[in-house]
Amino acid sequence: MNIIKKTFLPFLFHLAILYPLLGQTKSEIPLVQELLQKMTLEEKIGQLNLLTPGGGVATGAVISQNVEEKIKAGQVGGLFGIAGPAKIRIVQELAIRQTRLKIPLLIGSDVIHGYKTTFPIPLGSSASWDMELLERAARMAAREATADGINWNFSPMVDIARDPRWGRIAEGAGEDPYLGSAIAAAMVRGYQGEDLSDSTTMMACVKHFALYGASQAGRDYHSVDMGRVKMFNQYLPPYKAAIDAGAASVMTSFNDVDGVPATGNRWLLTNLLRDTWGFQGFVVSDYTSVNEMVAHGLGNLQTVSALSLKAGLDMDMVGEGFLTTLKKSVDEGKVTEEEITRACLRILEAKYKLGLFEDPFRYLDDSRPKKDILTAEHRELAREIASRSFVLLKNHQDVLPLRKKGEIALVGPLADSRNNMLGTWAPTGNPNLAVTILEGLKKAAPNSSIRYAKGANITDDVELAKRVNVFGPRVVIDERTPEVLLKEAIDLAKQSDIVVAVVGEATEMSGEAASRTNLSLPKAQKKMIQALVETGKPIVLVLMSGRPLVISEEFELPVSILQVWHPGVEAGNAVADVLFGTYNPSGKLTATWPRNVGQIPIYHSVKHTGRPPATGEFKKFRSNYLDSPNTPLFPFGYGLSYTTFTYSDLHLDKTEIGPDESLIIGLTLTNTGDFDGEEVVQLYLRDMERSITPPVKQLKGFKKVSVPKGESVQVTLTLSPEDLKFYNGELQFVAEPGDFEVFVGTDSDSSLKASFTLK
Repeated sequence: MNIIKKTFLPFLFHLAILYPLLGQTKSEIPLVQELLQKMTLEEKIGQLNLLTPGGGVATGAVISQNVEEKIKAGQVGGLFGIAGPAKIRIVQELAIRQTRLKIPLLIGSDVIHGYKTTFPIPLGSSASWDMELLERAARMAAREATADGINWNFSPMVDIARDPRWGRIAEGAGEDPYLGSAIAAAMVRGYQGEDLSDSTTMMACVKHFALYGASQAGRDYHSVDMGRVKMFNQYLPPYKAAIDAGAASVMTSFNDVDGVPATGNRWLLTNLLRDTWGFQGFVVSDYTSVNEMVAHGLGNLQTVSALSLKAGLDMDMVGEGFLTTLKKSVDEGKVTEEEITRACLRILEAKYKLGLFEDPFRYLDDSRPKKDILTAEHRELAREIASRSFVLLKNHQDVLPLRKKGEIALVGPLADSRNNMLGTWAPTGNPNLAVTILEGLKKAAPNSSIRYAKGANITDDVELAKRVNVFGPRVVIDERTPEVLLKEAIDLAKQSDIVVAVVGEATEMSGEAASRTNLSLPKAQKKMIQALVETGKPIVLVLMSGRPLVISEEFELPVSILQVWHPGVEAGNAVADVLFGTYNPSGKLTATWPRNVGQIPIYHSVKHTGRPPATGEFKKFRSNYLDSPNTPLFPFGYGLSYTTFTYSDLHLDKTEIGPDESLIIGLTLTNTGDFDGEEVVQLYLRDMERSITPPVKQLKGFKKVSVPKGESVQVTLTLSPEDLKFYNGELQFVAEPGDFEVFVGTDSDSSLKASFTLK
């Protein structure tokens, strides 16, 4: 019996572990399985290699060399940074006519917020809180990108971000896992549709897996330090929502997770993503992130390439560590051919699902670019998305909406800056096609006198301008002196009835590798705003940025403030629609705006402490600051309208529910103002007692509602049994019996509440 225990049982144990892995090396798709049986080891490794021939925006210093020769040698599985049916046909023909097995290439691209028809940056679009609209936006982007031959999109970015110093907050949906999950699923549905082999759909690639938005100190590519409970409850849900929506691929992040870089993290890529969540697609590294594990300190290129493959990485982006070292690692017994086969299988299955084996040229219709890209219909949708993304932060003395008459002074460095309309990470867009604010206002109000003066540079800091202008002239420092620029704007303001000042960030002051420690407006712009206020004229600040800014000083001035992010190709028309009241703004912030940088990170779903902040006056020995309130300048979910809304008659359909019961919350929403409008009704939950410390509030539902002026509508929201669950200290997803409070209102500070008990 002891002999059996020592030999046979360990064998069964190892077999139980290995059997699922062995099973994954056989595809259920006959064509793929037949190919795998024919492929040499070198050909399998070639499928794991993703290259870029250059010509697009590179996120690192490496551009692939000798791409054509490598394609012919069967050493390339996919390309990105190439577009257009004619160009892609050339490389696809190399793959299927000049290689032994004629395996087509994947063609990828960063289609982050639209393709040629660029809509607002994702943080801006998320402020619409409109899932149907965001799905339509992704559907439009897929139609355009596939018309240009692209079948794989490195989007959506679903990283939770609570530190606006991190520039890539611009690319995501903000701070909240519930809203972020809804948006992640909507984007995946929009890109992939119901059939990946449809030539107007494309594979989504969820990124960056995982926790990239929690980089320490808000510094890009920095380390992440996070416990599993926080990870599962607050940061992982949007990734899982995207997987549950059917995302076909996942991209790893640059940071480490529990001390192991994500690209080589087996717990992350295999135990969690595949074994727990059931992901069936393939995983690609971010740009050279395999190679960067060397700098992380995990070994040489051969070592980290082997580590990544064994962890569950299937495709190596640009770095070619797989291509140049995996064969040697097989020979030395550091990886097995079976592990390479498994990764190759996943790449081939993706190509099959895209229909590329049936027709490698299915995305290469020369007639499509003209009829499917930058159409009038698509531009109109971009205009609609933009107008619905704007957030009215302040309407001083109800100056807005503007009347389409009189003398309007349009000033500011971003008012006539075509290069700054599209926003960060719009490599497929053409800034020259963007509508400036000046053009949009003149077109919308032909009977007004609209005159323009620059007033100030975006920044007078020459060194900062150089860093921002890596991808082109985003910050142009005028040849005229700052004094001359300011005098011109002040003189114009004095001659006008109202002043519209377009201020904020250049597009590349946020985004990748654009972290900032100072989130205030640059000094030149602050000086201009103060001087404009001193003219005594009504002032409207149109604020452009890729992140929450610190505008406490500007907020205290007698000005109105409309946050428009970077609005995209239809920027000027959308801004005009909102300023003149053609559309009543309905956007709501998806990231908390701090009073000062010292409050960061700041977000709405903070936890209770044992010494909670005092309400009202400062009290010693409480969780307070000496020099600032705890509260933000603008809470999560905040956004004004030209009209006003009143919430009343909050009621629950029951006050006790069982573990499998849903709860229906009802209320009356009344438009008490003078304009028709839309309101985002938000539902927050507070768990009064549980086994681990609960957040003060959590978003658990929302609904965008249109209400005509003077009318009331009945609104219902539903809390499902899943909404009451959380990951406990054992990482079990549970709902614990006890008392709960629900809060409903216009933002996360909502005070209309009711109580119920989970039995």
